[in-house]
Amino acid sequence: MTQSNGENPQRTRSGLRQIRDGIQSRSLRAKKRVENITKHDVKGFFRRNAFVIFTVAAVIIGIILGFALRPYNMSYREMKFFSFPGELLMRMLQMLVLPLLVSSLITGMAALDSRASGKMGMRAVVYYTTTTIIAVFIGIVMVLIIHPGKGSKDEFTKQQKIEQVSPADAFLDLIRNMFPPNLVEACTKQYNTKNHSVMTLPTVAQFKTQYGKRVVHVKLTVNDTLFTLNGSQEITREEVIPVPGSVNGVNALGLVVFSMCFGLIIGSMREQGQPLKDFFDCLNEAIMRLVAIIMWYAPIGILFLIAGKIVEMDDITSMGGQLGMYTVTVICGLLVHAIFVLPTLYFVVTRKNPFVFIGGLLQALITALGTSSSSATLPITFKCLEENNKVDKRVTRFVLPVGATINMDGTALYEALAAIFIAQVNDYDLNFGQILTISITATAASIGAAGIPQAGLVTMVIVLTSVGLPTDDITLIIAVDWFLDRLRTTTNVLGDSIGAGIVEHLSRHELQSKDPEVGNSVVEETDKKPYQLICQENEYENEKPADSKTKM
Repeated sequence: MTQSNGENPQRTRSGLRQIRDGIQSRSLRAKKRVENITKHDVKGFFRRNAFVIFTVAAVIIGIILGFALRPYNMSYREMKFFSFPGELLMRMLQMLVLPLLVSSLITGMAALDSRASGKMGMRAVVYYTTTTIIAVFIGIVMVLIIHPGKGSKDEFTKQQKIEQVSPADAFLDLIRNMFPPNLVEACTKQYNTKNHSVMTLPTVAQFKTQYGKRVVHVKLTVNDTLFTLNGSQEITREEVIPVPGSVNGVNALGLVVFSMCFGLIIGSMREQGQPLKDFFDCLNEAIMRLVAIIMWYAPIGILFLIAGKIVEMDDITSMGGQLGMYTVTVICGLLVHAIFVLPTLYFVVTRKNPFVFIGGLLQALITALGTSSSSATLPITFKCLEENNKVDKRVTRFVLPVGATINMDGTALYEALAAIFIAQVNDYDLNFGQILTISITATAASIGAAGIPQAGLVTMVIVLTSVGLPTDDITLIIAVDWFLDRLRTTTNVLGDSIGAGIVEHLSRHELQSKDPEVGNSVVEETDKKPYQLICQENEYENEKPADSKTKM
């Protein structure tokens, strides 16, 4: 016992000495690396990270330029002229979304068999559901803790009319859009049920049902659009009926469903489906080369997009305290989800540094900040994941288009938070059941949100209607929504990208065994020795008869 106790101080001293020596050796190595940096190394660094450096510089210059031009009070026409380079970038990216969405999903699904794609799909769905529920929970906790809606409603002056949306109609529209009757029309339009008011006369059967067989005197008062029975009872005959309609925009959900099914069919056809698979592979490669060209223009477009929005926005000083606290609450919620939750999930699953992974996505995140559209950012996200982070193409082609369509973490967080904020502004106390209803509807509404700017405002109507809150109060948050929309879009893109990294890690065994391209090289490496032995045996057999003949 005494001997062991006597050895403990020596062990601790040796351990401390080893730690000190290790720190000194690392510091010396770091110092040598800094001293050995040459101009060639600096040029190489800037050349490798040119896109990211230019994009970050564009954001900074755009913010400075936007605030510098605000005092000049530019007219609406001058603002549009100033924002024109940014509009061009949006149009370029949106031009590539449709062919990239279809070709990437078809090639990704065709490269996998049904079992591998099914497992990958289940992992992606579990990830999407988990992160969306966590985002909604964070939004609800943040708004209940900070309580930004404390005060009166008088400071909100902007009031507009918001079109009412039935939650049932919105849910049915989501299912209808999954199965478009016309694929060509799905490239330009989405199905959208509209409410239409009609005035109808009550039928004789309705009168008999309500008032029996006795004779009644009906008087129609045209001005009030009411029906008077015997001068004592009034019945309003205005009915709101749903009618089919459409809105402009790519029906991404329908194209995703069609492309996934089409890709699976092509993969099951094997040799017969190879020409179609080669066609979509070639199309996907051509689109990615176009993306590489557009990426050089992206910093210029982002600069003018951000500067133009800052010039157009309302006076910040007129923003009330409640709206300012609401903005801070949303930003805090998004930061918690993007900086803590998503990187932690990535580290727990993959055991890799999440911030190195996020570093490869910087240009996609900044593009999302500038364009405010996850669909428009999709081409850049593909490029960053496949080239910078070396994520398997079959994973990105499957996970990213689906994620850009249905995985909206930032939108779900924002909708839950904004709904409770509007309840606080109206001094409306929500019970636990209503908060649970908001969380469920916010999760469902985020799935149906389109990947376009400010799509969350449309689906917000569904969340408010579910708990009986006034939908017209959505206009209270419009003043700051343009800015918050950019932040939640960035969160959406980050969530999709980290999901691709997690799904690739979990599906690595299926990808290695089912890889038609990489698998060939794997087979060549693993079977190299047996193949050489077979060749040697063949050569021996070919030479053996000749030897026997010479001996004969």
